[in-house]
Amino acid sequence: MMWKYVLAWLPMVIIAIANGLLRERFIANRIKELYAHQVSTLILILFFGIYIWLVFQMWRPESPQQALNIGLFWLVLTVVFEFLFGHYIAGHTWSKLLEDYNIMAGRVWILVLIWVTIAPYVIYELQK
Repeated sequence: MMWKYVLAWLPMVIIAIANGLLRERFIANRIKELYAHQVSTLILILFFGIYIWLVFQMWRPESPQQALNIGLFWLVLTVVFEFLFGHYIAGHTWSKLLEDYNIMAGRVWILVLIWVTIAPYVIYELQK
């Protein structure tokens, strides 16, 4: 059954890339880079929430536990993709990739990962 949630995760990559393009084209040249990162993070959380809501309209998890498992699975896929794509395709250094995890410096990417993890459960409960 989880195969469909792997398929459902794939468009999240496209949403994230589109969000990055939105940030670079329309946000980053108007405000400081850190603020653009923060605004972009909030926009991505919103987009993911809407997308997951729609996915669960078609493929509702069978239980709260399955929703939690989906979130954990998506977390792993997201982190693996982020580091493999970011390093080997985009050419970022490992230290550059880790910078987005420095919440003390105002980098809030971790909020996306938290949301990807808990959103399936939250949305499952909201759709009851």
